[in-house]
Amino acid sequence: MPEPLKCTGSMDTRELRFARTMEFAVQEINNRTDILPNITLGYEIHDSCAAVSVAVKVAFQFANGMTPNISMDTSCPKKANVVAVVGESGSTPSIGLSRILGLFGIPQVSHFATCACLSDKTQHPAFFRTIPSDHYQAAALARLIKHFGWTWIGAVRSDSDYGNNGMASFLTAAKSEGICVEYSVAYYRTNPRSKLERVAEVIRRSTARVVVAFLASGDMRILLEELSRHNPPSLQWIGSESWVTDPDMLRFGLCSGAIGFGIERSVIPGLRNFLLDLSPAQASKSTLLTEFWEGVFDCTLLSAQAGHESGAAEPCSGNENLDGIQIPYTDTSQLRITNMVYKATYAIAHAIHGLVCKDRPESQCNRTVVLEPDQVLEQLKKVNFTINGNHVSFDANGDPVATYELVNWQVTENGVMEFVTVGRYDASQPKGHEFSMHKNITWMEGQTQVPVSVCSESCPPGTRKAVQKGRPVCCYDCIPCGEGEISNETDAVDCVSCPDEYWPNAQRDECLPKPVEFLSWDEVLGIVLAVFSIAGACIAVIVATVFYRHRMSPIVRANNSELSFLLLFSLTLCFLCSLTFIGRPSEWSCMLRHTAFGITFVLCISCVLGKTIVVLMAFRATLPGSNVMKWFGPAQQRMAVVAFTFVQIIICILWLTLSPPFPIRNMSLYKERIILECDLGSVGAFWAVLGYIGLLALLCFFLAFLARKLPDNFNEAKFITFSMLIFCAVWITFIPAYVSSPGKFTVAVEIFAILASSFGLIACIFAPKCFIIVFRPEKNTKKQLMGKGQ
Repeated sequence: MPEPLKCTGSMDTRELRFARTMEFAVQEINNRTDILPNITLGYEIHDSCAAVSVAVKVAFQFANGMTPNISMDTSCPKKANVVAVVGESGSTPSIGLSRILGLFGIPQVSHFATCACLSDKTQHPAFFRTIPSDHYQAAALARLIKHFGWTWIGAVRSDSDYGNNGMASFLTAAKSEGICVEYSVAYYRTNPRSKLERVAEVIRRSTARVVVAFLASGDMRILLEELSRHNPPSLQWIGSESWVTDPDMLRFGLCSGAIGFGIERSVIPGLRNFLLDLSPAQASKSTLLTEFWEGVFDCTLLSAQAGHESGAAEPCSGNENLDGIQIPYTDTSQLRITNMVYKATYAIAHAIHGLVCKDRPESQCNRTVVLEPDQVLEQLKKVNFTINGNHVSFDANGDPVATYELVNWQVTENGVMEFVTVGRYDASQPKGHEFSMHKNITWMEGQTQVPVSVCSESCPPGTRKAVQKGRPVCCYDCIPCGEGEISNETDAVDCVSCPDEYWPNAQRDECLPKPVEFLSWDEVLGIVLAVFSIAGACIAVIVATVFYRHRMSPIVRANNSELSFLLLFSLTLCFLCSLTFIGRPSEWSCMLRHTAFGITFVLCISCVLGKTIVVLMAFRATLPGSNVMKWFGPAQQRMAVVAFTFVQIIICILWLTLSPPFPIRNMSLYKERIILECDLGSVGAFWAVLGYIGLLALLCFFLAFLARKLPDNFNEAKFITFSMLIFCAVWITFIPAYVSSPGKFTVAVEIFAILASSFGLIACIFAPKCFIIVFRPEKNTKKQLMGKGQ
């Protein structure tokens, strides 16, 4: 036969306080006239010994009329011995009770069983509680940890329904908040000591500085004793309501600074006097109170009813007094769970009142009515009242509205550890406003700064998180954002690309407008090119002035003065048209720069070509019987220049009409800046303009090359040949340079080609003549030009 069930270990005087609070509430209800007037409630108190087997045996006794021996032959009475049950404290014994009592429809109202599994009405149809479900506590703990920026934590739980279900709810809530758990270990107080040592070693070796302990008070006490043996770790403890408001736990300095959610503190008038008003004579009438009295005063009560046998202790003197005794039983400074017992008792009383006094004056309540437990069960679902400022009601799952106080373990000036309420959590508030704080928190080891518990330091703006392979998401490396990307927040998961016209700053935490680049008037390159352009135009004007003043001299007249002046005019325009390439491109400047350049250069080359033809014709005319010059006189020369230029004008008109150049913001050449330039519109038209100039230049070079052997003194063909050689060399090298030059340097290359070719023409054709006119006037004679001089 199995051994009879019996309790082991010492009495938990805190639990005794809970039981006597129910006794106090029943007596208070019986003395009231507004609840169950003239009706007396009775009660029975049983010790479950925090054991499922004992709790289940008591449940059968409740359902079977207190029969101590239950057998298959015993028929159950029609009605149960009780109409409702208050208890149990632990979740696991409460589950055992609920499964039995639920079969008989006996309502059970627990004051301390918080397992979320008990909210399942399909499994526990007769279960109610005045303490919130762990579902809300788990969400509150996860929100609390997120609030203080802890992303790397440890977790330890009781290996029971309370711990396992509570931790499962917490881990789900923590995951949704982005919190990582380094380890999650479990143990129960009856496990072998080796398992407890392994759990303690895991906690000591971990890198997480914050530990969430979803433990029953007894399990937490054993764990702290083990951790205190050697090398107690410096940790920030986050506690569940089971132990974080247990006064007996305050003796562990290891948990200084601990925080957690506890049931709201309350005041129950008259309770303390009731608890202390216990005499040896009263204690001797109850087995539980006798054990309590003897344990507190270390003496023996002689009880005739119990047949107590004297032990080694001295008999009690009868003068013992609980007043001044500091034990959990007498501690009424933190009435939290105690108030839950008080509310549970009143909830059952209100349910009974609703049945026996329904729709009747209080003085006419039906005292003869026979109540069935299932009637009380249905009435409990409807209770809604306020007692001592505390609202009591149950939702569809038998749960109350979840409200918690955030409790902090702080050391007073006297060096005494105490509970301090620093915040509140109310699940009935709108999402995001449930949690509030109104006092400063003292952290582990008396620190005032929030401790840090992260696997990896936060990634600053300008970087993104890259999860380390094989580790939780909270363990990551900080990778700088890629080219063209930014992150402007801490711990960014991804970097975002800047808009097309923006580029990151050096820190890559902000998108700045890209600098717009073009060949401007105020930069060195633009100024230098502008100076050379204006200088070239001035030189052309000076040469024209010199030629005009000496227009009757032989050297000027011999070099076709009309074409020379027209050539100088076109060269002036060539120098000046390069200025249109400098400055911010606009619609008009884009159209002007290329067409002006094309037309002025064709005019220039046409003049040079005319001069070359004149040289050839002049020497052809010296042959006997030749009348060539009448076919290429001044009129024909002007017509030739106009005709050559008109062709280029036609090309430019077609270009501007069909597909004109236009300004664009080039963002493909450079990623970090915008090039403001002129799009050619029609690339073919642009190369047609350049090709036509090149064709005339090659023709001019060919004709000048044919005339290179004519008499030296009157031979301008050599200078034209050399000038065309420079011209062609410049523009041939221009093509690859133009194609390969980036950004604004494309424009600079084109300006350089215009200036270089223009300076080449003016230097080769006009510089020798100006030198003779100004510095060698003695050579400026017809005799010298005809080659007849010495």
